[in-house]
Amino acid sequence: MKIPALPPLLLRFVACLLAAGVPAAHGAAGRSDRVQFSGRPYVRRGDWARANEFAVRWLEHGKTLQLSNHVARLLFNVDPRQDSRRAAINGVEVWLSFPVRSENGSAYIAQLDLEETLAPVLFPPANPPGLKIKTICLDPGHGGADPGYIVGANEEKKYTLLLAQEVRDQLKRAGFNVVLTRATDTKVPLELRPELARRHAADLFVSLHFNSAGPQHNEVRGVEVYCLTPAGAFSTNAGGEGDTRECAGNRHNEKNLLLAYQIQKSIANALPVEDRGVKRARYEVLRETAMPAILIEGGFMSNPAEGRRIFDPSYRRQMARTIVDGVLAYQRIVKG
Repeated sequence: MKIPALPPLLLRFVACLLAAGVPAAHGAAGRSDRVQFSGRPYVRRGDWARANEFAVRWLEHGKTLQLSNHVARLLFNVDPRQDSRRAAINGVEVWLSFPVRSENGSAYIAQLDLEETLAPVLFPPANPPGLKIKTICLDPGHGGADPGYIVGANEEKKYTLLLAQEVRDQLKRAGFNVVLTRATDTKVPLELRPELARRHAADLFVSLHFNSAGPQHNEVRGVEVYCLTPAGAFSTNAGGEGDTRECAGNRHNEKNLLLAYQIQKSIANALPVEDRGVKRARYEVLRETAMPAILIEGGFMSNPAEGRRIFDPSYRRQMARTIVDGVLAYQRIVKG
């Protein structure tokens, strides 16, 4: 019997598994296991998982599906009553670009998510030999006439700068060169911030912000890290509508996601915060970057308990440490 050709995506995954030392399966899902939902290609997850030696198990039948091997543990929400874009990779929440779909008892995942969300973490890219991470650009959000969120007498711009200064000092002690898009309480146009990083030949761009859900939702809390939305997908908070175009920053999709994941993992594992996950957005400071870039929302100023921690220098020092640890983890993985 003639075995059908593997889709390019699955060929890539098998190659990545071999490169990572995971034996490839004797068979793999063929083109007959790909379907279209809303005009987008999806792959049957169970067949892909078994073909690539992931064990498949329901944790809650019809609600939570686990894929695991000796390298990774993936959790997917397939409960139609909840947001089925929510997933977890090795315990860290990661939002998919498209919902998991279910048909005739089988679960399907969008091909774009296999390529742009799972692959960068499971099979991370490496820098070319000799390309080292030397300079990091930190971008304290807001400034000057733009205060950001205001909670009582506390303005976001003050705390993003204080956090940036702490991260800068710790990065320098770790041996990096560091530049800031602003070092004082001044307003820097959004479009100029990634340009400043490019002028200084920065290898990474990290934008620092804090969140607010307003006084009506002061129970909302947690940390989330954003990277640029891939072309053809909607941003996480866009409600399935809006822009899907490609941007200059999409040249670094794999490393954008990997950097976001490593920093979200570092923060969520080390601090007493809710893991709100790695998410996608087309923020202006991410669209035109010439290097891997992320935006950190380091907690909710509008949450009374979390706000008190954000305003505490000792806690910001701890958060800075987790950000630096995430950068160092990324550096080791990409061999930079």
